[in-house]
Amino acid sequence: MVALAVFSLAALALIRLEGQTIRSTGVVRATLLAQMVARNVAIDAVTAAAPPPRGRASGVEENGGLPWRWTRTVSAIGDGDVQRVDVTVADAAGTRLGRMTMVRPPDPPIATVGR
Repeated sequence: MVALAVFSLAALALIRLEGQTIRSTGVVRATLLAQMVARNVAIDAVTAAAPPPRGRASGVEENGGLPWRWTRTVSAIGDGDVQRVDVTVADAAGTRLGRMTMVRPPDPPIATVGR
């Protein structure tokens, strides 16, 4: 009888652990998807031909079959030629899950070729 009670307590603990593992996996998946969206939005701003306008911009991207709301803030660093790009990403419920900060260097001078 005692062995059955000990076994049932161990089984309940394992069931709780499995439930927590499943919940944690969902959070990790959502965070990973949000980080990918943040990285994509930041890289688009940093590598675009023209510098992004300063201030805030927002939009919605789909990743992993889910909509993700992003907000991008562009601000000047130093003399203004270098820009800081901050991106935050939230899920449909508004929970912020992703963040990325990148620096956009000044545009390189245009080189003339063949003169």
